Amino acid sequence: MKAIVLAGGKGSRLKPYTALIPKPLMPIGEQTIVEILLRQLALYGVNDVTLCTGHQAGLIEAVLGEGSRYGVKLSYRREEQPLGTIGPLRAIAHELPERFLVMNGDILCDLDFAELAKRSAEANAPLTVCVFERATKIDLGVLELDPEGSVTGFREKPTYSFWVSMGIYAMSRETLLRFVPEGVPFGFDQLMHALLAARVPIQTHPFRGHWLDIGRSDDFAEAQDEFERNRPRYLPEPKA
Repeated sequence: MKAIVLAGGKGSRLKPYTALIPKPLMPIGEQTIVEILLRQLALYGVNDVTLCTGHQAGLIEAVLGEGSRYGVKLSYRREEQPLGTIGPLRAIAHELPERFLVMNGDILCDLDFAELAKRSAEANAPLTVCVFERATKIDLGVLELDPEGSVTGFREKPTYSFWVSMGIYAMSRETLLRFVPEGVPFGFDQLMHALLAARVPIQTHPFRGHWLDIGRSDDFAEAQDEFERNRPRYLPEPKA
């Protein structure tokens, strides 16, 4: 099974930490976040990983090497200029199998990657997006207004729930070739809009386990505590 790990961003929201350390190399316990991810992928049957790098690419490559100590074959694709979240994949489309996984390199979760790949392949889905239900509390009174500006409803400090993208996808090579332009920046948001405009079905993979994107300082601190409390959840023993 093949996976692409996106690790080219500058991690601007995590400054000042990322002034010296690229976000995928931020420490979680005695490992970096991307090392945990690579070991998880190996546990679920992913044996071939391409890391798309940009910012501080040399440091990432020096730390991770060729991947054997994580149980995967690791290769790299450096971006000479930023190409967004999906653009880097178009440049290596000819090297990819018909179906593969894509994910950000700064995620801590206990997702079953094999199940994601299996479900997406069985549905022959052009794109499968892992989604997580996140609650957001509004610390203010929220008014509902009619077109004339009169109040029709009121809620004090309500909580709203949204399904959000986890930054983990399963997709087909045909989707890349058909919808992603070559050599220009192209983001996940642009791919979603392109698929919706073409009325291409987008599958979701709802996930109710534990998921954190460490892109913010608060989430980074929470990820460290969570990993130390529940290490076997994230790095279980290999199945016999």
